[in-house]
Amino acid sequence: MTALTLLCLTLLSAPPNTGAKPSAEPSATATAAVNAVLDDWHRAAAQADEARYFAHFTPNAVYLGTDATERWTRDEFRAWAHPYFAKGKAWDFTPSSRHVSLSKDGKVAWFDEVLATPNLGPARGSGVLVKEAGTWKIAQYNLSIPIPNDVLDDVKARIEQHEKNQAKPGK
Repeated sequence: MTALTLLCLTLLSAPPNTGAKPSAEPSATATAAVNAVLDDWHRAAAQADEARYFAHFTPNAVYLGTDATERWTRDEFRAWAHPYFAKGKAWDFTPSSRHVSLSKDGKVAWFDEVLATPNLGPARGSGVLVKEAGTWKIAQYNLSIPIPNDVLDDVKARIEQHEKNQAKPGK
């Protein structure tokens, strides 16, 4: 079951709104816990701590990279990333803002964050976390590079040319 399917099922199975206002404290506590997990996850990459970094994922997690071909399971992503961690230099993403939302039952969180990155420039991360045995785990992460609308036509043309070049025989 994908993280998105789990999110949809959770939202659809949530009890109806009775008009009662939930306490803000559990939501604030859960949001702080999600932020702590994501912050530690980013720090683990910056410190090249592979075990700690991948411990933040669910076993069936999916990582979507910036390239259209980059859709990895946790284990595929770990195999790809291992050489970087082994050299003691992974990547350093620093969030400058983040928005976290929670399902009504408090078992699913989704977020988006603005990232400063030395290699990619401004980037965006978004994803889904699930609460497993009292611990928040990343079920899906999507790394993207926002493209300003003013340059979108140029970027689109370059992508189309790249795909055309890749499709040529002998490539």
